[in-house]
Order: sequence, then C-alpha cells, then structure tokens
Amino acid sequence: MPRYKMVVLSRPTEGREEEYNTWYQDVHLGELVALEGFVSARRYRRARNLAEGDTYPYLAVYEIETDDIDAVVENLTATAQQGKLTMSDAVDTETAYAVVYEAFGPVVSGS
Repeated sequence: MPRYKMVVLSRPTEGREEEYNTWYQDVHLGELVALEGFVSARRYRRARNLAEGDTYPYLAVYEIETDDIDAVVENLTATAQQGKLTMSDAVDTETAYAVVYEAFGPVVSGS
C-alpha cells in the first residue's frame, strides 16, 4: 500500500504557545489519526535555523497509508468543514502550511 507523509508547519498565536501545544498534542493529533488512512503523527519543535529569515517553530508529520490519497484528503477536508475537528484559535491558521508527500525512491541509510 502506498505511503505518504502529510507535513504541517505552524506557529502559535502570539502569547498562546502553551495553549497551542496542549491542544495540538492532546487533541488535534488524536483526532487526525482516528481518520481513515492516518496511521500515526508526531510533532517537532525547531531546534536550529539553518538559513536566515523567519521560520516555523513547529512541524507535525502525519503518516498515511492508502491506495487513494485523494479520498483521504477529501475526508480530512470534509471532516474539518463539518466542524468535526476540534480547532483552536491558539493556532495561527493564516500562516500555517500543509502538504502531502508520496514516498519516492528507496530509503538510504548510513553505515
């Protein structure tokens, strides 16, 4: 079955980082992995900037396994539009960025 990664870059609303982190970790990740096709989710916090300029402080990576990625994305969108996902205004939704990547090429490992 094909594997995908949905990558979401985001930041908290000014002054609401603790609320943002609690919502994201304790509510949002679980709601998404309960959807068809979503296998797991993990968050990351920026450790170092490797380039100059503004960067996102948080990254979420969702593992998706499906034969129909369009159906998974459509279901996610419909679920959100129907208000079935708990959202928080502690997330700066105007600057959030999300994209789905398909596995491409073999894994390369070091020795």
